[in-house]
Amino acid sequence: MAPPLQALIDTVAARIIAASEDLTTLDSAIGDADHGLNMKRGFEAVLADKANILAKPLPEALKALGMTLVMKVGGASGPLYGTLFMTLGKELPAEPTLDDLARALSAAVEALKARGKADFNNKTMLDVLGPVAVHLSSGQATFASVRALAAESAQATVPMKAIRGRASFLGERSIGHMDPGSRSSQIIIESVCEVLEGTA
Repeated sequence: MAPPLQALIDTVAARIIAASEDLTTLDSAIGDADHGLNMKRGFEAVLADKANILAKPLPEALKALGMTLVMKVGGASGPLYGTLFMTLGKELPAEPTLDDLARALSAAVEALKARGKADFNNKTMLDVLGPVAVHLSSGQATFASVRALAAESAQATVPMKAIRGRASFLGERSIGHMDPGSRSSQIIIESVCEVLEGTA
């Protein structure tokens, strides 16, 4: 199951860029109001470097994509999304299976916990990526179930009190708002599912 890398990059970038205003609206409630703009800038830089990224084998391409996000996204999201993609690149073989993807995403979740000093139920992107990694590892995952879980998990951050990230400074006032990082993680997961199942 070698993923069509160009389609993955094009689809993920297009969806994140299209959602940038919505992500900024979410972030304006509990953060610095820059998540959407920062993610848009990062994925525009990925598109600008696409030819260079596509020339590499999948593991190296994912590392290059992650490094671009680290350099261009800024804020907390750059290092976190960079860590996500660089860890996937480190863990995945050139021709990955779904089992490889499950294992690599689990490793990326652990790397994100260490990088962000966060855990599940802290109202961060881990609250989407963690459940999806567990579900993929169960052997019961379908594209539809992964998409549904990502959406449910992002929605589940609304009643949470933020423990980590900029939103944690708001304390109780962070309750009632979706975490922007969870929403951008949901968008990326949905985009990958659509490409892999051929509906993007």
